[in-house]
Amino acid sequence: MDNSRAHAQDIRPLRIVILNLMPLKITTETDLVRLLSNTPLQLDISFMKLRSHTSKNTPIEHMMMFYHDFDYMRDEKFDGMIITGAPVETMAYEDVNYWDEITTIFDWAKTHVTSTLYICWAAQAGLYHFYGIPKYPLPKKMFGIFPQRIIDKRLPIFRGFDDTFMMPHSRHTEIRHSDIERCKELKLIADSADCGVSIVMARQGREFFITGHLEYAPNTLDNEYRRDVGVRDDVDLPRNYYPNDDPSQPPMVTWRAHANLFYNNWVNYYIYQETPYDINKIE
Repeated sequence: MDNSRAHAQDIRPLRIVILNLMPLKITTETDLVRLLSNTPLQLDISFMKLRSHTSKNTPIEHMMMFYHDFDYMRDEKFDGMIITGAPVETMAYEDVNYWDEITTIFDWAKTHVTSTLYICWAAQAGLYHFYGIPKYPLPKKMFGIFPQRIIDKRLPIFRGFDDTFMMPHSRHTEIRHSDIERCKELKLIADSADCGVSIVMARQGREFFITGHLEYAPNTLDNEYRRDVGVRDDVDLPRNYYPNDDPSQPPMVTWRAHANLFYNNWVNYYIYQETPYDINKIE
């Protein structure tokens, strides 16, 4: 931040829009807003939905009250954006019925948003759309809490982090190191010996692609496990989650502190200190 910005008295809320593609939208809203609310900066949070897809698991009254179609918001600019995962991971991207609309939103975000977080399926979809990075099916679901290695500790997004941090993962496909390394526009900034590529950065932090779920609540993986056990044959007990791998015990929460720090760093260093005061000047 330069001297003119540091001494300016002009203050406005930072505008953040969340494109929520998860089936249980209220749960995801709560998870993300809980993390964002820990910053001392004032935030104005909006929710975006797709015109080409209707949610079946969230009351229509809730959607009408809190969500707007992209067409309604396309002329606006935002300081930050979060695009969540979606339960379409095993489908080819082009077979997803809202692929055309969501790639339009991806392109829009490049010129209308200062920094965007792409989470889980959205991370894979964004890497594919912008950089041609493929995804690969896994023989078993990547499921549990895994230690992550920070590759570049100097980045502001990791300010205050320990050498390793834990992150929940819940996915049936993966992105591979070799594909990321071949693309000069991408920077792998965190990975794991257990679960591979975890965070990729592009455009000096205007894009972050996160293959895991730092936003997950303590019981999210537990709910997913109990939903799928005995129903699917590719889901094992979530790793590093239950004490002594005993699902009758409450899960261990080992990622919350770094989750809060990650989102605080994103808001402070990649939005607040990068976005222009006149939001219409975002390019």
